[in-house]
Amino acid sequence: MFAEILPMLILAACFLALFGVAELLYHQFNVKPELTRKLVHLGTGLLTMLFPIFLTSHWQVLILCSSFLIILLLSLKFKLLPSINAIDRDSHGSILFPVAVYACFLMYTLLDKGVVIFYLPILILAICDPIAALTGKKFPFGTYQIGQCKKTISGSAAFFVCNLIVSAIVFYILKIQLESAVWNLIILSIVATIAEAISWKGSDNLSIPASVAITLSLIL
Repeated sequence: MFAEILPMLILAACFLALFGVAELLYHQFNVKPELTRKLVHLGTGLLTMLFPIFLTSHWQVLILCSSFLIILLLSLKFKLLPSINAIDRDSHGSILFPVAVYACFLMYTLLDKGVVIFYLPILILAICDPIAALTGKKFPFGTYQIGQCKKTISGSAAFFVCNLIVSAIVFYILKIQLESAVWNLIILSIVATIAEAISWKGSDNLSIPASVAITLSLIL
C-alpha cells in the first residue's frame, strides 16, 4: 500500500511546488498572470509525463486528478491562486486539465495502443497550446472568429507546425512506425488544430487531448 501511495505523494508535492513558484512570481516579481498561468500549464503537462512511469493504476491518477480538481474549484470560489485565475477572460481551462489527464490515462490503460496515447495528447496540449497563444498575441495576423472563438491565423499556424514537430519527435522516440506516417502526422495535426480553433473559454484543455487521443486510437 505504501509503495502505491508514496509516488502519489511525491507527484502531488511537485504539483504544489509548481503552484507555489507561480504564486511567488506573481506576488513578488509582478509577473503577469497570463504568463504564470502558461508556466503552470506547461509545468503540469510535463509533470504528468511521469504518470506512466510511477503510477500503475488509473485509480491513482483519478485520486490525484480529483484532488487537484477540488483545489482548483475551491481556488475559483474563494479567489485564491491569482497566478492561475486572475486573467481578464472567462476560462474553465484549469479545471478541465485534470479531467483531460485522467481521461487520456484511462484510455492508455484500457486500449492496447501503447503509452503514446497518453503522452502525445498531453504534450501537444502542454507545449503547442501556449505557443499558439503567445504567437497569436505577439503577431496577431489574420484574426478570425468561429462562434464565440476569436483566434488568429498566425496562432493556428504556430499550433499546427508545433503539433507536427512534437508528434514527429514523439513517434521517433517511441519508435512508432505507421504506413503513410507523414500523412497520418499531418491528419493528426489538422484535427488538433481544428479542435483548438473551435474551442472557447478554455475548453481546448479538453478538446485538444481528446481529439488527439481519438485520432491516435484510429490510426495506430
